[in-house]
Amino acid sequence: MTRTLGPRDPAARAAAGRAAREVVPVDAHAGFEPPAGRADPIDVLTAEEADRLPELLPIRHARMAVSPLTFLRGSAGVMAADLAAAPHTGLITQLCGDAHLYNFGVYASPERRLVFDLNDFDETCRGPFEWDLKRLVVSIALAGRANGFRRKERAFAVRFAARRYREAMAAFAAMGELELWYTRADVDELREQFGDQLGKSRLTRLAKAGAKARTRTSLQAYRKLTSVVDGERRIVADPPLLVPVQDLVPDVARKQLESQILGLLDGFRESLPEDRRQLLDRFEFLDLARKVVGVGSVGTRCWIVLLRGRDDADPLLLQVKEAGRSVLAGDEPAEGPEGRRVVVGQRLMQAASDIFLGWHTVPGFDGRTRDFYVRQLRDWKGGAVVEEMDPVGMRVYGGLCAWTLARAHARTGDRIAIAGYLGSGEKFDRALAEYAELYADQAERDHAAFAAAIEDGRLSSRAGI
Repeated sequence: MTRTLGPRDPAARAAAGRAAREVVPVDAHAGFEPPAGRADPIDVLTAEEADRLPELLPIRHARMAVSPLTFLRGSAGVMAADLAAAPHTGLITQLCGDAHLYNFGVYASPERRLVFDLNDFDETCRGPFEWDLKRLVVSIALAGRANGFRRKERAFAVRFAARRYREAMAAFAAMGELELWYTRADVDELREQFGDQLGKSRLTRLAKAGAKARTRTSLQAYRKLTSVVDGERRIVADPPLLVPVQDLVPDVARKQLESQILGLLDGFRESLPEDRRQLLDRFEFLDLARKVVGVGSVGTRCWIVLLRGRDDADPLLLQVKEAGRSVLAGDEPAEGPEGRRVVVGQRLMQAASDIFLGWHTVPGFDGRTRDFYVRQLRDWKGGAVVEEMDPVGMRVYGGLCAWTLARAHARTGDRIAIAGYLGSGEKFDRALAEYAELYADQAERDHAAFAAAIEDGRLSSRAGI
């Protein structure tokens, strides 16, 4: 059996973590200076967009231009380049690759429990643990600025998140392998864990958010997104965000596209365990539409597929999303299909994953081979309303995200070495608070340059969508 964590001896692993401080001292994380020869962020973004659907890019630009925080959400490649240009600890884990506040949320586990976890893995890749954590704390700082928090309040929230990560990693380092693997953030348990910190009003909002998430099912989406047309169940058009295949391409091309998607579903089926394959086989294909999703993902090829089980009251909506190269991959050669990278990273980092999570590779109309991954469109999915958080709520939520990130990293890296590196003092927490403010300043400068590029016509924009 192959081991990937090095020596078994916990003491040796902790010592290796402490030794990493000689390479990157803990307090060295406090600084940020734009690297020499830093690429124009507009050039970085336009290079990423070269293979995206050009008619959708104005929507992406408009969404990113709303604020420095939305710009950060759509510019993972810009921050990835800045992180790669700086020294790193060499303590490698599976990274989410885009671990900002909006990429955490609730969803249904296979056991039908509402759990909180990371929920976006388009950029997942192996890399130094601190890259994910730095992206998280920068998003906290920018969210705090957007919500009008004082600098002291933002710093407190960031330090709390860093401390939660550090203390959680120490706790995970003391766990056995199976105990760690079974650890998850069950929403019902979170209410008990954070009740004293949240207060009655926030607990009420949390309960309402959980109840709302439980209504976000395939059946609810089915009723909202479909109707009966000429006796056939079809996806309802909402252009340009949702465009049924029959409105997108002529009849002949439509049949070809539907055939390709059906072929993709057949191939994706092979990436599922046998029991899930048999479950999928009980559904029949009804319709297909192109869907615009997210902020940074706008312009990638994304489809929703409508399937039906025993009758009209038994729908399944799958999201089929293009998987490109991770912005964290650099010049490293791909180790396999990008869809497989996303699925493997998600299964490793999440405590529980969608039962229909899978991947496949298909040829496109333009002759290029494209990678896709598949998951359910909705299955009790929900997220926090960051824009409405006060300083206490932001601190608690940021801490929950940090704990969740630590658990994911502990599952996929050497948690004992990372805990050894972080230590028990607050030096790391203070360093990240300083870094978060410095990089938030950089994100604001990049956002201003982005807005100027839209203003002078270098980039197109279509607001209000």
